[in-house]
Amino acid sequence: MTAWTKRWLGAALAAGMAGTGLSALASDAAVTAEVMPLVTTRSVMLDITEAASRGVMVGERGHVFVSESRTDWRQVEGVPTRVTLTAVDAVGDTVWAVGHDGTIIKSTDGGLSWALKRQDAGSRAGEPIADEAADASMEWDPQAGAPLLDVAFFDEQNGFAIGAFSLMLHSVDGGETWEKVDVNPQAEVDEPADDEPAAEGDGWTFDESDLELQEEDDPHLNAIVRTPSGLMMVVGERGSAYRSRDRGATWERLQLPYAGSMFGVIALGSEHLVAFGLRGHVLETQDGGTSWNELDTGTELSLMGGAALDQGGFVIVGANGIVLRRENAGAAIEVGTFVNGNQETPILASVLPRGSQTFIVCGEKGVGEYRMTP
Repeated sequence: MTAWTKRWLGAALAAGMAGTGLSALASDAAVTAEVMPLVTTRSVMLDITEAASRGVMVGERGHVFVSESRTDWRQVEGVPTRVTLTAVDAVGDTVWAVGHDGTIIKSTDGGLSWALKRQDAGSRAGEPIADEAADASMEWDPQAGAPLLDVAFFDEQNGFAIGAFSLMLHSVDGGETWEKVDVNPQAEVDEPADDEPAAEGDGWTFDESDLELQEEDDPHLNAIVRTPSGLMMVVGERGSAYRSRDRGATWERLQLPYAGSMFGVIALGSEHLVAFGLRGHVLETQDGGTSWNELDTGTELSLMGGAALDQGGFVIVGANGIVLRRENAGAAIEVGTFVNGNQETPILASVLPRGSQTFIVCGEKGVGEYRMTP
């Protein structure tokens, strides 16, 4: 997967917007998202959440939408960024959204107004390099300007944001300031002596072990979730996962039984979680990630977003308008397809349940409503 992964959709958006980011808060202060017609039916919308007063949805070009009814959506004016916003989370009416260039914005009124809290000063997208020689001598930091792909808060003060190249940020003051968390501390490796002979080989042949998919040192982190017990789970590319049992104070790396990328994870209970991703793979754990079982989904379409339902149920959405629903922990997975008003089956990136039968979905063609037929 590329560094710009956000459940597939962010990859395409990043290429088209590579020159739109600004390098510092000061230079971006006057930049606001454009208000555009027909955005709710044609623009890429990547995540949706429930604040206390209204639904909040985010997507490309810094677009933010709100709805009290969850059916009629209106675009918020004055959003202080034009970068793609990839994820949103809320505690009461305090809302955080994250996106490209390490951008974080915050609202304290349920998404009606926003303030820019962070944008990576190392991103210089669209700016000329003043001194190429000096720049060449600088050590490259892959996390500088990397997109943030998800955000999760325990309460109005404590939260995490994650993204490409194992970027993890932690805030203890409601998102006003952020500190990096190193989830992949590098162990020191003894360098071979200069006079130590190299292993023999012709450099042209290889055996089966050379074809094995190696564990990624700094995998992209695609999704994060918190449970009522304080457990946190992060899933990412190449089957990587990270678990914390102390509200994010310490982290341990896990390897999922499926080696492909996972794009989302849902908390169904204190130790009960479901992860989902490439080629229709869905994994379930009842013990906080120590062991996982694969569920039969009946599809090989990639799965991008999901949400919990009551009694161990869930809804998951993805490519070609696919909608998977498990009504409760003992039920089989039902498969449906979302078709919009133009008879399209778009890629779906996120879902907001309105009960167990009706769901608000958003993705590459804006927002719509899907009703699961009995």
